[in-house]
Amino acid sequence: MDRYESYYRSLYTVAMIVNSSLDPSTVLQTIAEQAAKAMQAKGCSIRLRDRTGKRLLPSAAWGLSKEYMRKGPVEIARSEVDREALTGRIIFIPDATTDPRFQYGKAAKDEGIASVLVAPLTVEESPIGVMRIYSGTPRNFDSAEEEFLRAIAALSTVAIENARLHQALKKDYEMLASFEYRVFED
Repeated sequence: MDRYESYYRSLYTVAMIVNSSLDPSTVLQTIAEQAAKAMQAKGCSIRLRDRTGKRLLPSAAWGLSKEYMRKGPVEIARSEVDREALTGRIIFIPDATTDPRFQYGKAAKDEGIASVLVAPLTVEESPIGVMRIYSGTPRNFDSAEEEFLRAIAALSTVAIENARLHQALKKDYEMLASFEYRVFED
Protein backbone atom coordinates (compact mmCIF):
# COMPACT_ATOMS: atom_id res chain seq x y z
CA MET A 1 0.00 0.00 0.00
CA ASP A 2 1.47 3.38 -0.95
CA ARG A 3 1.48 6.27 1.49
CA TYR A 4 -1.39 8.14 -0.18
CA GLU A 5 -3.61 5.09 0.16
CA SER A 6 -2.48 4.84 3.78
CA TYR A 7 -3.39 8.51 4.32
CA TYR A 8 -6.80 7.98 2.72
CA ARG A 9 -7.54 4.90 4.84
CA SER A 10 -6.47 6.70 8.00
CA LEU A 11 -8.60 9.76 7.22
CA TYR A 12 -11.55 7.48 6.50
CA THR A 13 -11.07 5.59 9.79
CA VAL A 14 -10.78 8.83 11.72
CA ALA A 15 -13.87 10.32 10.04
CA MET A 16 -15.86 7.20 10.90
CA ILE A 17 -14.87 7.30 14.58
CA VAL A 18 -15.50 11.04 14.80
CA ASN A 19 -18.99 10.35 13.42
CA SER A 20 -19.71 7.39 15.68
CA SER A 21 -18.35 8.30 19.13
CA LEU A 22 -18.85 11.17 21.53
CA ASP A 23 -16.15 9.91 23.89
CA PRO A 24 -13.25 12.30 23.26
CA SER A 25 -10.60 10.06 24.81
CA THR A 26 -11.49 7.13 22.53
CA VAL A 27 -11.64 9.34 19.45
CA LEU A 28 -8.37 11.17 20.17
CA GLN A 29 -6.57 7.92 20.98
CA THR A 30 -7.67 6.46 17.64
CA ILE A 31 -6.61 9.63 15.85
CA ALA A 32 -3.14 9.55 17.44
CA GLU A 33 -2.68 5.91 16.46
CA GLN A 34 -3.93 6.38 12.89
CA ALA A 35 -1.76 9.46 12.34
CA ALA A 36 1.42 7.77 13.58
CA LYS A 37 0.82 4.58 11.62
CA ALA A 38 -0.07 6.37 8.37
CA MET A 39 3.05 8.52 8.60
CA GLN A 40 5.20 5.55 9.63
CA ALA A 41 6.26 7.48 12.72
CA LYS A 42 7.42 6.42 16.16
CA GLY A 43 4.47 8.09 17.84
CA CYS A 44 1.91 10.85 18.06
CA SER A 45 0.60 13.03 20.86
CA ILE A 46 -2.35 15.38 21.16
CA ARG A 47 -2.16 18.12 23.78
CA LEU A 48 -4.89 20.61 24.64
CA ARG A 49 -4.63 23.95 26.41
CA ASP A 50 -5.59 23.98 30.06
CA ARG A 51 -8.20 26.39 31.43
CA THR A 52 -5.57 29.08 32.03
CA GLY A 53 -4.25 28.78 28.48
CA LYS A 54 -0.68 28.57 29.82
CA ARG A 55 -0.06 24.83 29.53
CA LEU A 56 -0.67 22.02 27.08
CA LEU A 57 -2.07 18.93 28.76
CA PRO A 58 -1.79 15.42 27.28
CA SER A 59 -5.11 14.24 25.87
CA ALA A 60 -3.97 11.24 23.81
CA ALA A 61 -0.77 9.54 22.74
CA TRP A 62 0.33 6.51 20.77
CA GLY A 63 3.79 4.94 20.51
CA LEU A 64 5.28 6.95 23.37
CA SER A 65 6.17 5.74 26.85
CA LYS A 66 4.23 6.81 29.93
CA GLU A 67 7.49 8.21 31.29
CA TYR A 68 7.87 10.47 28.28
CA MET A 69 4.28 11.66 28.47
CA ARG A 70 4.77 12.42 32.19
CA LYS A 71 8.11 14.22 31.72
CA GLY A 72 6.70 17.48 33.01
CA PRO A 73 4.29 20.21 32.06
CA VAL A 74 4.47 21.67 28.59
CA GLU A 75 4.41 25.36 29.37
CA ILE A 76 3.55 27.45 26.34
CA ALA A 77 5.78 30.31 27.52
CA ARG A 78 8.79 27.93 27.62
CA SER A 79 8.01 25.93 24.47
CA GLU A 80 8.76 28.05 21.42
CA VAL A 81 7.71 25.26 19.05
CA ASP A 82 4.23 25.19 20.58
CA ARG A 83 3.93 28.98 20.61
CA GLU A 84 4.77 28.95 16.90
CA ALA A 85 2.29 26.15 16.16
CA LEU A 86 -0.46 27.90 18.11
CA THR A 87 -0.22 30.77 15.60
CA GLY A 88 -1.63 28.35 13.01
CA ARG A 89 1.55 27.11 11.33
CA ILE A 90 2.95 23.61 10.83
CA ILE A 91 6.33 23.47 12.58
CA PHE A 92 9.18 21.09 11.71
CA ILE A 93 11.89 20.25 14.24
CA PRO A 94 14.75 18.40 12.47
CA ASP A 95 16.46 17.42 15.75
CA ALA A 96 14.36 17.59 18.91
CA THR A 97 17.34 16.64 21.06
CA THR A 98 19.26 19.84 20.25
CA ASP A 99 16.70 22.38 18.99
CA PRO A 100 16.30 25.12 21.64
CA ARG A 101 12.65 25.62 20.61
CA PHE A 102 11.85 22.14 21.97
CA GLN A 103 11.24 22.27 25.74
CA TYR A 104 12.33 18.73 26.67
CA GLY A 105 15.33 17.88 24.47
CA LYS A 106 16.89 15.45 26.95
CA ALA A 107 13.61 13.59 27.41
CA ALA A 108 13.29 13.38 23.60
CA LYS A 109 16.78 11.86 23.41
CA ASP A 110 15.98 9.35 26.17
CA GLU A 111 12.76 8.40 24.35
CA GLY A 112 14.56 7.92 21.04
CA ILE A 113 12.88 10.83 19.31
CA ALA A 114 14.76 12.55 16.49
CA SER A 115 12.48 14.72 14.32
CA VAL A 116 9.08 16.21 15.18
CA LEU A 117 6.28 17.71 13.10
CA VAL A 118 3.76 19.87 14.99
CA ALA A 119 0.31 20.95 13.78
CA PRO A 120 -2.06 23.39 15.45
CA LEU A 121 -5.50 22.38 16.64
CA THR A 122 -7.83 25.32 16.04
CA VAL A 123 -11.53 25.96 16.40
CA GLU A 124 -12.84 29.00 14.52
CA GLU A 125 -9.32 30.48 14.30
CA SER A 126 -8.77 29.99 18.06
CA PRO A 127 -5.89 27.68 19.03
CA ILE A 128 -6.92 24.93 21.44
CA GLY A 129 -3.87 22.65 21.28
CA VAL A 130 -1.30 20.86 19.18
CA MET A 131 -0.76 17.51 17.53
CA ARG A 132 2.79 16.20 17.28
CA ILE A 133 4.23 13.44 15.11
CA TYR A 134 7.51 11.97 16.39
CA SER A 135 10.09 10.20 14.23
CA GLY A 136 12.64 7.85 15.76
CA THR A 137 15.18 8.70 13.05
CA PRO A 138 16.19 12.03 11.53
CA ARG A 139 13.62 12.81 8.89
CA ASN A 140 12.51 15.59 6.58
CA PHE A 141 8.73 15.68 6.40
CA ASP A 142 7.45 16.66 2.95
CA SER A 143 4.47 18.82 1.98
CA ALA A 144 2.16 15.80 1.57
CA GLU A 145 2.92 14.74 5.15
CA GLU A 146 2.33 18.27 6.38
CA GLU A 147 -1.03 18.43 4.60
CA PHE A 148 -2.04 15.02 5.94
CA LEU A 149 -1.19 16.12 9.48
CA ARG A 150 -3.13 19.36 8.99
CA ALA A 151 -6.17 17.36 7.78
CA ILE A 152 -6.04 14.90 10.65
CA ALA A 153 -5.59 17.77 13.12
CA ALA A 154 -8.74 19.39 11.67
CA LEU A 155 -10.67 16.15 12.22
CA SER A 156 -9.36 16.11 15.79
CA THR A 157 -10.86 19.52 16.46
CA VAL A 158 -14.20 18.35 15.05
CA ALA A 159 -14.12 15.45 17.52
CA ILE A 160 -13.24 17.74 20.42
CA GLU A 161 -15.99 20.20 19.53
CA ASN A 162 -18.56 17.40 19.07
CA ALA A 163 -17.74 16.09 22.54
CA ARG A 164 -17.92 19.58 24.08
CA LEU A 165 -21.26 20.31 22.41
CA HIS A 166 -22.61 16.95 23.54
CA GLN A 167 -21.56 17.65 27.13
CA ALA A 168 -23.17 21.11 27.00
CA LEU A 169 -26.43 19.69 25.61
CA LYS A 170 -26.42 16.96 28.23
CA LYS A 171 -25.91 19.52 31.00
CA ASP A 172 -28.68 21.75 29.61
CA TYR A 173 -31.03 18.77 29.37
CA GLU A 174 -30.29 17.71 32.94
CA MET A 175 -30.89 21.26 34.20
CA LEU A 176 -34.16 21.47 32.26
CA ALA A 177 -35.30 18.07 33.53
CA SER A 178 -34.43 19.08 37.09
CA PHE A 179 -36.33 22.37 36.68
CA GLU A 180 -39.42 20.62 35.28
CA TYR A 181 -39.32 18.11 38.12
CA ARG A 182 -39.20 20.90 40.71
CA VAL A 183 -42.01 22.86 39.00
CA PHE A 184 -44.35 19.88 38.89
CA GLU A 185 -43.49 18.78 42.43
CA ASP A 186 -44.48 22.17 43.93
